[in-house]
Amino acid sequence: MNSPLGLGFNQKRLPLRKARTGLKTTRLKNFAAELARRNQLDLFPLGKHLRCYSAEAFQGDARAGFNVALLAFPQGMAYALIAGLPIEYGIFGSAVAAIVAAFFAGSRFITLGPTNATSVMLYSSFASIGITTSADAVGYMPILLLMIGLFLVVGAYLRVANLIQYISQSVVTGYITAAALLIISGQIKNVIGVSFSEGEKAITFVDKIVLTIKHMPEFHHESVVLSILTFVIFYILKKKWSTLPNVAITLVIVSGIAAGLSELSTALSSRWDLKDFWTGDEIRWLGEVNAAAWPVTLPSMNFDAISQMANIALAIALLCVLEGTSIGKSLAARSGERLDANQEMLAIGTANIGCAFFAGMPASGSLTRSQLSWSSGGRTPLASLLNGLIVAGGAFLIGPLIRYVPQSVLAVLVITIGISLINKRAIKVVTKSTRSDAATFFATFIAGLLFPLDTAIYMGVGLSIMLFLRKAATPELVEYGFTDEGELAELEEKKKRAVQEVSIVHVEGDLFFGAAEIFRDQMRRASEDENLKIVIVKMRNARHLDATAVMAIEELVKHMNERDRFLLLSECKKDVIRVLKNSEMLNVLNRKNVFPDNPQNPTLSTAKALKRAQEILGDAEVDIKIYVNANKKKKKSEGLE
Repeated sequence: MNSPLGLGFNQKRLPLRKARTGLKTTRLKNFAAELARRNQLDLFPLGKHLRCYSAEAFQGDARAGFNVALLAFPQGMAYALIAGLPIEYGIFGSAVAAIVAAFFAGSRFITLGPTNATSVMLYSSFASIGITTSADAVGYMPILLLMIGLFLVVGAYLRVANLIQYISQSVVTGYITAAALLIISGQIKNVIGVSFSEGEKAITFVDKIVLTIKHMPEFHHESVVLSILTFVIFYILKKKWSTLPNVAITLVIVSGIAAGLSELSTALSSRWDLKDFWTGDEIRWLGEVNAAAWPVTLPSMNFDAISQMANIALAIALLCVLEGTSIGKSLAARSGERLDANQEMLAIGTANIGCAFFAGMPASGSLTRSQLSWSSGGRTPLASLLNGLIVAGGAFLIGPLIRYVPQSVLAVLVITIGISLINKRAIKVVTKSTRSDAATFFATFIAGLLFPLDTAIYMGVGLSIMLFLRKAATPELVEYGFTDEGELAELEEKKKRAVQEVSIVHVEGDLFFGAAEIFRDQMRRASEDENLKIVIVKMRNARHLDATAVMAIEELVKHMNERDRFLLLSECKKDVIRVLKNSEMLNVLNRKNVFPDNPQNPTLSTAKALKRAQEILGDAEVDIKIYVNANKKKKKSEGLE
C-alpha cells in the first residue's frame, strides 16, 4: 500500500513530466520553424492560398482534381505492377502522396504520386539485392520510404535543389530512355501470360529479354488476345478522343469483355467443349483491393535494413528531385512564374514520409498528372488534395471490382506508357549538341540497360559532374600586346621582347580547386619568358577562391621570386581579400603588391598596380602585354557577347 507521502509525490511529478514533454515539443517546433525561416521554407504554404481562395479557384481545382484522379487511379495500379508490389500500394500511394504534398507544396505545378521512373528503379534495385517477391518488397517499403523522405526533407533545408542545375539533362534523358525499355521488356511476359520461376532473376534489360524468349513457347492465347484487343481499343480512343481518360476507359471496356467471355464460356461449357476456344482459366486476374483494411505501416528501425536500403533510398531521392523539379520548372516557365525547387523538394519528402506510414510506394512529380492538372485549370495545391481524396474514395468504392481486371490488360497499358517516355526530340538534342552531352547520355543509357538503375543514375550524375568540372577548370589565356602603332593585338607565339615587360592577366571564372593547378601551370609557362619581370593578375572576375587556389598562387609567387620576378594582384574584391587575409597570403605577396577593387573607378586598381610595377622596375622602359580568356575572345568575335 502506498504511503500518503509517496502518493503525493507521484501526483506532483506527473504534471511536471507533462510540462517538460510539452516544453521539449514546443522547443522542437520552434527550432524547425526557425530553421525553415532561415532557409526560406514555408511549413504551411497552403495557408496563403486559402486566405484569398475564391469560388472560381475552387472550380478550377475541383475540375483538375477529378481529371487527375481518373488518370492517377489506373496509373497507380500500373506503377505498382512495374515495381513488383501489390496493386493497392500504387493506389494508396497515389492518394497519400497527393494529400500530404498539398500541405507543403509551394506551387500548383507538381502533382505527386508513383511514377514510371521511380517504379522501375525500385524494382531494379530490389532485384539487384535479391528482393524478388512482392511479400519481401512490402516488408522493406516503410523503412525505404522513410529514408527517401528524410533525405529529401534534409536536402530541402540545406537547399540542395539549387545544385541540381549542375546535373545535365542528358543524364535524365538517358535514364528515362533506359527505364522505358526496361518497362516494356518487363511487361512482355504479362502480355503473353507467362511467368518466370522463383530462381530466375530478371534484373537488367538483357535478363528480361533472355528469360522472356526462353518462356515464349509457354504463352497463353487468351492473354495474347486480350492484349491485342487492349492495344487496339486504347489507340483508337487516343486518336479519336484524346481528351478522355483513355487508360481508365480501356481498362473498363476490356475487363468487361474478358469477364463476359469467361462467364459465357462457363455457361456454355456444359453443352460444348470450349477448352480450345476460351475458358478463362489461363487468365491471371489482379487481386481485390480491400481499402477497408488499409494498413498503417510502421518502419522497422533495423540497422541491417537501414544499411541495405541506404544506397537505394539515396538514388531514388535524387531521381525524385531531378524528375519533380524539371517538370515543375517547365510548367512554371510556360505560365510565366517561378518555382521554388527547395519548397517542392520539401513537399516530395513529406509525401514519401506519409507513404511510409500508410502503405504507399515512392512518390515523385508525375509528368502526365502534372500536365493534366495544369491544363485542366488547377489554380492551387488544393487540386492535389482533391485528387488524393477522390483516389482514396475510389479505393473504397471500386476496389473490390479490380479483381475483374486481367493482368495482361494492365501490362499493355503499362507498355504504352513506357513507349510514351521515349522522347525522340530530346534524344536528338542531347546526342547532337555536344560531345560531352552525347557521352553522358550514352553512358547513362547503356548503364541503365546493363546494370541496376540506381547504379546507372550514379554513373550518369558522376560523369555529368566530371565533365562540368572539366569545362569549369580549364582556363585558357591568350597573350596580347601593343603594336608599334599603339594598337592592341595578339602577340605572336614565342616572340621575345627586347625590353623588360609587364604582363596583365585577366582571370575569368572560377578559381576553385579544379582550376587552380591548371591556372598555376599556365602562369608558370607564361613567366618563363626571359624578358618578363612582373605579372599583374586582375582578380575582378575571379570567383570562389579557395585553399587550393591560394596554395597555387603561393607556389607561383615563390617560383617567380626565385627568378627575380614579381606577382601583383589588382581589382581584388572583398571576398578575395578576405581569403588572402585569412590564409596569411597577404604577407607572402607583400601587402604593397595587392590592390583592392574600386567599383566607382574600375581601372584605378590596375593603374595603381602599373605604378607599383614601375617602382619595382625603376627607370626601366615598361612594355605592357595583356592576357584575356580565349573562349571569351572567340565569343566576342562571333557576336555572342
